[in-house]
Amino acid sequence: MTSQNRSGTIANIYNGFKQALRGEQQDYTQGSIRKAVFLLAIPMILELCLESVFALVDMFFVSKLGQNAIATVGLTESVVTIVYSIAIGLSAAATAIVARRIGEKNPEAAAHAGAQSLIIALVATVVFSSVGAIYASDILSLMGATREVVADGAIFTRIMFGGSMAIILLFLINGIFRGAGDAAMAMRSLWIASIINIILCPILIHFLGLKGAAITTVIGRSSGVLYQCYHLFKGSGLLKLRKDHFKIDNKIMRSIVKIGWPATFQFIIASGSWIILARLVAETGGTTASAGYQIAIRNVIFFILPAWGLSNAAATLVGQNLGAKHVERAEKSALLAAKYNALFMGFVMLLFVCCSGPIIRFFTHDESVVAYGAKALKIIGTGYIFYGIGMVMTQSLNGAGDTQTPTIINFISFWMVQIPLAYFLAEGLDLKATGAFIAIPIAETLVALIAFYYFRKGKWKEVKV
Repeated sequence: MTSQNRSGTIANIYNGFKQALRGEQQDYTQGSIRKAVFLLAIPMILELCLESVFALVDMFFVSKLGQNAIATVGLTESVVTIVYSIAIGLSAAATAIVARRIGEKNPEAAAHAGAQSLIIALVATVVFSSVGAIYASDILSLMGATREVVADGAIFTRIMFGGSMAIILLFLINGIFRGAGDAAMAMRSLWIASIINIILCPILIHFLGLKGAAITTVIGRSSGVLYQCYHLFKGSGLLKLRKDHFKIDNKIMRSIVKIGWPATFQFIIASGSWIILARLVAETGGTTASAGYQIAIRNVIFFILPAWGLSNAAATLVGQNLGAKHVERAEKSALLAAKYNALFMGFVMLLFVCCSGPIIRFFTHDESVVAYGAKALKIIGTGYIFYGIGMVMTQSLNGAGDTQTPTIINFISFWMVQIPLAYFLAEGLDLKATGAFIAIPIAETLVALIAFYYFRKGKWKEVKV
């Protein structure tokens, strides 16, 4: 390649990067597929990169409060993932329906569907916030926490559940923006939430301890939601919600629920499996193993979230192109995103396998915690390439509105394989916490293989939304 061609390529990438961050309206059903993936994926990856940074910053400061604090945060967030599951499930439904309407060049119907999904989310939030806030101590006890962890951490759990509305709305509204192809707006809202989190985290933890970490999270996410709402109701984007969009529409609500409940259950299955594994690690290895495992999981999440951003780009492209009747383009978009994700996650796999000790030691110098954390990170990291492929395939199916297939895949892989295998290895073969670690990459690899098989079969192309 000549220097002139190289300069031209760099200039094109730079201009494309700027275009992606500006959030200009694009027709993703036309033109270069590679460019469409790039323009959507860049803001979606950056959107979740800062979220990843916050997760590590939060764990860095919480870890200074000791093993009980680390265990409390880890066990609480294992349960709070159920709230995230509802948020992600509703977000998947909103993305699929909004993307399909945008592909059909009907932004008014897309806005109406977005408003109906918000109504459903608000009802669901009231239930889970109330239950979590009232039974915070019982939740920690149920997760296998010691009496000391329950005494120290109940307030953290109560605040996190009490503020779950911010979590659900943040993810749901971003799903609406992503379905409309406005990935830059979704990025900016999550960046606002994460930057406020990062700024307030050390301050409030210093003055309020573990309670400060929970308050920081609620404030940060609520700020992101306020920013979203302003642009959703007052902005000048493709979607603009009005009062009449919130008039109850039973047909649209049934469609959202039809797509959303399998998607929600899909992630509840996955998060439920993580909850059981977190409990198994705590039971077989104690607070030390639990603390090491939770630090490892934060690092796993740090690299999975950007890959999830690329998967979200695939979901949007599949939904919009199906709406525009460009079925072959939808399939090519998903396969290209899977290729990029596999390359990225392959690099991460090498990092985790070769550098697990130094990574965990950055968060704690307790060598017993480091030993568990490094082992967990190394073992879980061996399946990263398959994680990347599996995420794109399942999100592509979700983007097409076929949320039932990934739900069945998750049920088989996590509840019929991962959980029994983890208990067999941990207790049956007496591998203890290590057995739980080994079960994770095996199950995730199974998800990727089955999802890829069903994606190639192509029944998702016939789903009506």
